[in-house]
Amino acid sequence: MADLAQVCKMEYSIIIPVFNSEQSLSELKQRISTVFKNISEEYEIIFIDDFSQDNSWNVLVDLKNESPDKVRLFRLGKNFGQHNATICGFHQAKGKWVITMDDDLQQAPEDIPLLVERQKQTGANVVYGIGNENHPLFRKLSSNAYKKSAKHLHGSFGNGSSFRLVDGTLIDKLKHNKQHFNFIDEILHWHTNFIECVKVSHAPRKYGNSAYSPKKLWTLANNNTLNYSNWPLKLMMYFGGIFSFIFVLIGVYFIVKKLVFDVAVPGFTALIVSISFSASLMLLCFGILGYYLKNILSRLNQQPAYFIKEEL
Repeated sequence: MADLAQVCKMEYSIIIPVFNSEQSLSELKQRISTVFKNISEEYEIIFIDDFSQDNSWNVLVDLKNESPDKVRLFRLGKNFGQHNATICGFHQAKGKWVITMDDDLQQAPEDIPLLVERQKQTGANVVYGIGNENHPLFRKLSSNAYKKSAKHLHGSFGNGSSFRLVDGTLIDKLKHNKQHFNFIDEILHWHTNFIECVKVSHAPRKYGNSAYSPKKLWTLANNNTLNYSNWPLKLMMYFGGIFSFIFVLIGVYFIVKKLVFDVAVPGFTALIVSISFSASLMLLCFGILGYYLKNILSRLNQQPAYFIKEEL
């Protein structure tokens, strides 16, 4: 009964995916605890260790021992990525409100009251903390380009962030999501349009390097596009129709040239180029179709988005 009472009165769950952040965790936990002295004493901090390769787990265990009633730990059995690790946190959260943030101290815990206040003012289901990100130029440009293209191509909110406040009733709906690949901003946008944003600070990275290399960012963008959009299939259809029409015109041209004007049609090089181009286009289309089929197979096999190796 005591556990049930604790669940009922829990106000906030702070979910933090962790990957190789041993140096920042103690400060992060301390700053969050200080902030919540002025917000609510009914909170929990949920750390999800996404198979870190440094000493992060041992640091987290020490934090758990310091604050056993406030800190909860979950260690994943392999690296599932930030979004799936956050989904794990959603399944464990007990709070009426869920706050997600990064582990690298670039998002300031002191800005959490800004998210809480904006929600109280507007009644929004989701409030994002948007800052002027202190990332390398390449990442800034690629991130902005992706957000704009996602917004126009498949109706994405286009202004998401990992620093967010989410209504717990919305989290309950997200728990029924069974996808192997998860992109939280797309899932939230699918469930609600009542989304607000508030300006927050974004500090330079204090320790280590970002886990998001250009390759990982590219993979994330591809996965998001192919999992939450059908525009690649539409693109295939449009390209197929356009090039079919072009090749029909070319075919008619050469037939008329041969039959009406009795002009020999040389064009061996043109033939080879056309065949090669058509084959390349078909292989590209088959690759896209193959990815969609792989996603269908993953759902049929019910591959989990994560699995927990250890919890404290």
